Amino acid sequence: MGFESPVSGRTTEEIDALAKGGRTNIIGFVMRLVARLPFLFIAGRLYGPDTLGTFARAVLFVEVAALLATFGLKRGLALAISESERPHVQIVWDCLVVAAIASGCASGILLLMPDVMFHGGNPSALERLLPCIIVASAWSDIMLAALAYRRNVQATVTARAVIEPWTISIAAGLLYPIAPHDGLVLAYMLSMAAALVASIVPFMRSYGRPHGWRLHPGRTFALIRRNAPLAGADALEWGTRNVDRSILFLMFEPRIVGIYWMAQQVASIPGKLKTSFDPILGPVITSSLARGDTAGVASQVRQVGFWILAAQTGLALMGSIPGEAVMGTVGPQFVAGTAALAFLLLAEAAASTGAVCESALVYIARVQNVAISIGMLLFQVALSFALIFAMQWVGWPVAYQAAGPAVALFVSVGITSIIKSTYLSRLLGAGVAGWRWPMLWAVLAAGTVGVAFTWLPHRLEWAELAIGEPAIAGVYLFVLYRWAARPEDRALFRRKAGETPTLPVTGLNVGSDAPR
Repeated sequence: MGFESPVSGRTTEEIDALAKGGRTNIIGFVMRLVARLPFLFIAGRLYGPDTLGTFARAVLFVEVAALLATFGLKRGLALAISESERPHVQIVWDCLVVAAIASGCASGILLLMPDVMFHGGNPSALERLLPCIIVASAWSDIMLAALAYRRNVQATVTARAVIEPWTISIAAGLLYPIAPHDGLVLAYMLSMAAALVASIVPFMRSYGRPHGWRLHPGRTFALIRRNAPLAGADALEWGTRNVDRSILFLMFEPRIVGIYWMAQQVASIPGKLKTSFDPILGPVITSSLARGDTAGVASQVRQVGFWILAAQTGLALMGSIPGEAVMGTVGPQFVAGTAALAFLLLAEAAASTGAVCESALVYIARVQNVAISIGMLLFQVALSFALIFAMQWVGWPVAYQAAGPAVALFVSVGITSIIKSTYLSRLLGAGVAGWRWPMLWAVLAAGTVGVAFTWLPHRLEWAELAIGEPAIAGVYLFVLYRWAARPEDRALFRRKAGETPTLPVTGLNVGSDAPR
């Protein structure tokens, strides 16, 4: 369903605010993409799929621990601040304490059981310290969420799109000659530490020291209890995107896991578009809900949903049609992951509507949202194993078997998007889906152009990327802009001279720069 007329001038202002913040974060997405590509090239060409498989397993546990340690506070922080009269800095420090406690527990468990992360390998002394970096990731996420509440979206761009990816890329390259087996783990730890520093500096400038703050156990546990549904939603969303990797650990050797992980990393780049809007979309939704403006929430979800779905669909076409050339860029041994890459990219596009709808559901239907996610996660796991066993039974190659979880992910997130968008539409009494039928013609036109380039002789394979990729993007954007875009969509591209992306000033104090 397309964009409907806003119910109030404030709704229009908030769409403009989403566009302003979105412009900054899209720039950050492009910067992250540019910085991430060298790491993928270095990791694939120098370290190889076997080392990548071991690295992917270790980082998997750290990532889920860091996510759980934030306890949903990346999204819950805005609501916690808006509903309290206490100084903002004190509330943020309550959240940091929760993250520190959870990080300490997770780190302690993983430090005592390194075999869980390294699967019976022989990790070095420094690799064994990998769990210690969990608190850095959790604290960085919370500090950046606090800064986003005060209009400072640029801090997220700097920390996550510049400092973190460039640190891991440079460190991975420099460490390879002296640490060819554990260089990736060390580079990851350095990147998380660098991102934390890049988060602390602007955080302290904006919020200052927590004068008068005292640790209050009762208040801390109340914060944990209230954010439990948000934490569950975050964990389930992460699990949906990473359970496929966990299944591969059980079913295949590290080399296969490494190839799949590389495809996953390439495919996850479009997924950053949705997270680019998280710091802006959450506060805007909470402010609309506080006013009882459900039509405004639907309008915001629908508009952002279209922007993200359109962008991710285009990126999926650019990555999947010349998939062999894309995977071959990071190393010829990774071409076997082409099928997995195609389905992972399609899954990112299919998941976008459900992910944006969840930005509202976590505030108005937390328990129901978690229930839907649990049910679909179990469905995804069952379908993944079913596909793998079915392909093994008919004797298909291992590369095809390893793509089974990617197919299951695509099916699962697609159904989830339908369920969550339908449910949210009923709750709000207005349509929330960002799909527009002209997008189909854009896909068909761009797909035809892309397939034509795959017919080129092998010696001209370079043309698939150098010429084919821009051609796919150009045709897709032309059709999309000509027949799908509407006047309100152009807000994403309008920028006034000297404009600084901001969040709207609302009754919830969203966007207030003044310290409290």
